[in-house]
Amino acid sequence: MSKNKILEEILNEVDKHPEIMSRRDALKYLSVSPLAASVLASASVGAASASASSDVTGKIVIVGGGLAGMSTAARLNNTIDNADITVIEPDPLSVSYQPGQTLIGAGLWDLSDIQYKRDEYVPSGVKLIKGAVTAFDPKNNKVVVDGKDEISYDQLVVATGINLNYGGIKGLEGEISSATTDNAATKKTITQDGLHSIYFQDGAAATWEGIKELIEKAKNHKGPEKLQAVFTHPRGPLKCGGAPKKIMYLTHARLVEAGVRDKVEMTFYPNGGGMFGIKDYHTAIVKQFEERDFKWNYKHNLVAVDTATKTATFNKWKKVEKEFLDEMDEPYMKKVEVSEPVEVKYDFMHISPPMKAPDVVGKSEIGSQGPGWVTVNKKTLQSTFFNNVWSLGDVAGVPMGKTGGSARKQYKVVVDNMISVMSGKEPTAEYDGYTVCPLITSIGTVMLAEFNWASKKPGSGVNAASFPLDPTQERWIWWLLKVYALKPMTIHGMLSGKA
Repeated sequence: MSKNKILEEILNEVDKHPEIMSRRDALKYLSVSPLAASVLASASVGAASASASSDVTGKIVIVGGGLAGMSTAARLNNTIDNADITVIEPDPLSVSYQPGQTLIGAGLWDLSDIQYKRDEYVPSGVKLIKGAVTAFDPKNNKVVVDGKDEISYDQLVVATGINLNYGGIKGLEGEISSATTDNAATKKTITQDGLHSIYFQDGAAATWEGIKELIEKAKNHKGPEKLQAVFTHPRGPLKCGGAPKKIMYLTHARLVEAGVRDKVEMTFYPNGGGMFGIKDYHTAIVKQFEERDFKWNYKHNLVAVDTATKTATFNKWKKVEKEFLDEMDEPYMKKVEVSEPVEVKYDFMHISPPMKAPDVVGKSEIGSQGPGWVTVNKKTLQSTFFNNVWSLGDVAGVPMGKTGGSARKQYKVVVDNMISVMSGKEPTAEYDGYTVCPLITSIGTVMLAEFNWASKKPGSGVNAASFPLDPTQERWIWWLLKVYALKPMTIHGMLSGKA
């Protein structure tokens, strides 16, 4: 797609909501934004290679044809002459634009705005196997597809994505991926009677219907007790960790728009002890919550839902010092976690489910204990156990990094390092943990939270910002970036291996 066509696509999206931003304002921002410039430049600039690679040979297999996997295939294809690349992916909608599900949940986009077909984004010359890997055999350099076909490789990239483990909450069912339409079990509860989740496509569409139902219920609500809108954030690593708050902000905006915000109490229940892992962002979000009259309760993990009585049960936990005896019967103190159940009634609840690697990954020799992420060197993204295995995206076992913005940095590192290894060299490219969370705070404003591993060091502050603006402030120009520019950058930039 040409630069002018991408620009026109961005402006067409702007035109859908002139009450939020005019085409003139959008053009003004696009003319000064460094990131917007990179979006537009990606239409005509080819992928850069860290090393000469025309003499690199070998069979490359990529398991997973979502954003991370297909972008890696494209960049490898752009970089290696006569590349032998195979992508294995069963989902026909694997390249759909998942960050847009929040906007669908708020009634700003339709499903058609985010759905893209896998087969239309397979790079020229790259082979596609429309199946699922059912076994990994890294010692023999092969994978098994659909329980029967063995596929060998010289280099393996694992980019399967993450599983949404709704069934890990008592009273709910299913373990599904974000794009899949094979979600009948999950939809028996999620999408029904005030219980919603934007983490899968059908769930996002149903969330907007649920918000409209909440609005109508509020309009007809009598009495002193407010309706209860509950938003959860689970224990463990989370795909797009800002999404639980984004849909809360947007629900608030829709309630304000309808004139019924005063009839609904909105409460956030995160498992953690803060709003954000970076102090400056945490402080900014607490201020935003206070301004919007949000309630919150830290250290609450959703463990059960009774859909008949519309009751959520959380484990309210804390760490306490307890005395133990060692092998010599000498006493010593140790911190342990204790919890108690807390029941909460809801009229509307948005669930962010616990997440894990697919079992085929987690229970294999390349996986890890617990959630099962692929065990890799967090900087080079090379497997800890197998030098010809690489991983990126949501399934990679790195701190933070489960966003599209992370994948945008990771896939270049994987490509450069794989080519180095195939050339007989050591991997030298490094991922620094960069993650970006465009935190939607209203219809029209975004706080652009950018950070990396160094951001968590005491005194480092928000040191990963790409713009000369205070990243803790809500701004309309970042709404333009999030809602109008990032999708073209993803679909026409990353998936071509260029952005």
